[in-house]
Amino acid sequence: MTLTNNPPVLKVTGLKKAYGAIQAVGGVSFEVRPGEIFGVIGPNGSGKTTLFNSMLGQITPDEGKIELNGQDVTTLGPLELNRLGVGRTFQTLQVFGKMTVRDNLIVAAQEHQGSLLSRMFAPGDSGLGPKADALIAQFHISHVADKKAGELSYGQQKLVDIAMAFMSDPDLVLLDEPCAGVNPALVGGISKLLKELNQSRKGSFVVIEHNMDFVMELCHRIMVMVEGKVLAIGTPAEIRANKQVLDAYLGN
Repeated sequence: MTLTNNPPVLKVTGLKKAYGAIQAVGGVSFEVRPGEIFGVIGPNGSGKTTLFNSMLGQITPDEGKIELNGQDVTTLGPLELNRLGVGRTFQTLQVFGKMTVRDNLIVAAQEHQGSLLSRMFAPGDSGLGPKADALIAQFHISHVADKKAGELSYGQQKLVDIAMAFMSDPDLVLLDEPCAGVNPALVGGISKLLKELNQSRKGSFVVIEHNMDFVMELCHRIMVMVEGKVLAIGTPAEIRANKQVLDAYLGN
């Protein structure tokens, strides 16, 4: 992929967050370019989760700035960010177990479908059924579309969870450990699927993941965090060759 010189989709500048005497994030700055899959890695306690929660509006940083397509969104909450084009997945599943797969996807996008009044007079699926079916087909789960999500295997539920994040056609999707708890046989399929979505939808992704092979194979660039700070940012090849990264995280 050739990354463009267009303005970044996401720009984080000097982000800091402390909990008492503990500096969880200590002045982190980076950019995510249009169409880029950007990985964030680091050992436990490196500040990845605090950074992610700040970008998602779940916590407010002490200092710094977060910009989405040039707009300052530092103090916005999750719902406001979602309406501005930010999708996300969670480390723990967030599917509605008693609803069908199709209805899970429809619900994920209904808030973006016109006004409250227009949704009241829209079809039962808010006109989102065909879109949900197309995404379900792309995720290769059409055979379980009418099953309750809670009846599916963990791996299938994970696919539903990821698909829900794409129903609103977001500019930016934040993926929190998409491979966590997934059967190793499915990991390659998730990587292939995310690459296809990146190509077909031209969106940008930020991925936190402990599966190093997955991150190295999927991402265009990777940021390594250690003790709340940025140790390195580079291509997978550059990160593999970085002695500081090898010493601090990957091991020789």
